[in-house]
Amino acid sequence: MKKLTEFEILKKLESLPEWEYFDNALHTDFEFDNFKDCMSAMNRIAFECEALNHHPEWTNIYNTLDITLTTHDATGVTELDFKLAKAINIIVEVEEE
Repeated sequence: MKKLTEFEILKKLESLPEWEYFDNALHTDFEFDNFKDCMSAMNRIAFECEALNHHPEWTNIYNTLDITLTTHDATGVTELDFKLAKAINIIVEVEEE
């Protein structure tokens, strides 16, 4: 997978306003109503990660989920990171309804 240029990354981020690019990775965080809802979203995201064979760096503290996406093999952000970011956004939107 080809590492994207900073210009390409910033252009793609226009369609993902919840995400930021810094430290050679995509970053976001989500706050849920409670721990159970956060864990439910994490479990649904985990299935998508397995399907894509691409796994985030993430941390959970009670109802907050912090996510970092980067493709280690490419030493930076690739199309795969954006594909997973879009899938995560869809999953979290469903959880919030």
